Amino acid sequence: MMNHKEIILQTVKEPAYFLNVPPTVLTDETIMERKNKLLNAMKKEGFDVLVIYADKEHGSNFEYLTGFIPRFEEGILIVDESGDCTVILGNENLKMAAHSRVAVTLKHCPLFSLPNQPMDNEAALEDIFKEASVDQRGKIGLVGWKLFTTRNRNPSAYFDIPYFIVEAIKNIKRPDAELINAAHLLIRGDVGVRTTNNANEIAHYEYGANLASTCILMAMNAVKVGSKEVEIGHKLTAEGQFNSVVTIAAAGQRFEKANLYPTHKRIELGDSLSLTTGYKGGLSSRTGFVIEFEHQLPRTQADYLDRVAKPYYCAVTNWLESIEIGMNGHDFYTLIENAYPKNKYNWHLNPGHLVADEEWMSSPIYFGSTERLQSGMILQIDIIPSIAGYTGVSAEECVAIADQQLQEDIQLQYPELWNRIMTRRNYIEDELNIKMSKEVLPLSNTVAYLRPFYLAKSQAFAVKKTR
Repeated sequence: MMNHKEIILQTVKEPAYFLNVPPTVLTDETIMERKNKLLNAMKKEGFDVLVIYADKEHGSNFEYLTGFIPRFEEGILIVDESGDCTVILGNENLKMAAHSRVAVTLKHCPLFSLPNQPMDNEAALEDIFKEASVDQRGKIGLVGWKLFTTRNRNPSAYFDIPYFIVEAIKNIKRPDAELINAAHLLIRGDVGVRTTNNANEIAHYEYGANLASTCILMAMNAVKVGSKEVEIGHKLTAEGQFNSVVTIAAAGQRFEKANLYPTHKRIELGDSLSLTTGYKGGLSSRTGFVIEFEHQLPRTQADYLDRVAKPYYCAVTNWLESIEIGMNGHDFYTLIENAYPKNKYNWHLNPGHLVADEEWMSSPIYFGSTERLQSGMILQIDIIPSIAGYTGVSAEECVAIADQQLQEDIQLQYPELWNRIMTRRNYIEDELNIKMSKEVLPLSNTVAYLRPFYLAKSQAFAVKKTR
């Protein structure tokens, strides 16, 4: 049951952060578990073969088994019901087949290469698919990256894969074969094999959540009048890791001349400031004002704290205290809606979604959802209010939800990770007075840590303690 809490802005100790945390590599056992989960999901729905597409921006479903993406090229992973796997790669990724985490048969398709590269070994894509016996299969699943949820059209007939690939499959499939968008087998909350994680996978993804939240804290600490956006943006990159979203360090009016990226614009007193960074496993985002005191707010937003920021923070605390494994996605959506009404705060998207190699995989939390929250899910708190005439507010972070068995697995297999999680939980409960659900494992250091005024570096929101 959600409660309306009194939110106060007060002196708050900064959360701990963790440097020099090494990445956790996925084990061979985890990769085999992933493959078996997918084969079982295929069998349950009668799929004979999956054709999984990848490029640099849309490679997570492919990477789930291979361990790599085709970078600047395109790629295909074919998973047969027998367990045999085939990769189709362009010129510059042929070498990666030998490093695939699952055993694969390699096929070369120069069509997947960059423009004007050599077309040696040119063969019709139809022939390559025939070599992998796709033409002999009765139920073929195409997997891009998108789970379509259209209501007025059949979502299984939408394919977010380049036309020349879809056309080649249509040209060689049996007349009676079904061709279906099968992305749900990987990413839909109720059946998708990628939506839950074991202890090894949570350790793997916590690396990115820890990194993003450390970056956001360093960036907030670096904010000062006269700094350039790029100077703050520099704090939002770390350890040479690839960002899962466009890095944001935007002061004042955003999107001038359609620009998305940090510039040499200098931050001024009174500016609004948005900061975002994300890596595999986690995103951290903040929005507030470059001021120190409430009286410095713009005259037209003098009530910003009470109108915008405090109700938002109350919603975040309720999110953390109310989420439970087994909850119906619609019920959790309704709980958030009751505590933070859409018609008043104008949030539109899901108030939480799944995270893995990509920043937004899918969401089990939506109106009408029958999907249930499951142990092993990694979720991003992602409520985005939009109130006319007011600057927004944001404290997006990532948590896992885990049952007793999974918590014990993490504690046994990754004791240092478990200590970081407990440090974060204790901070949130003791310093911010948020009594989290026992199933919530903070993967980010800055979960629920929100400074509405960037220059008041010791001030943050907390729940007022009651006697």
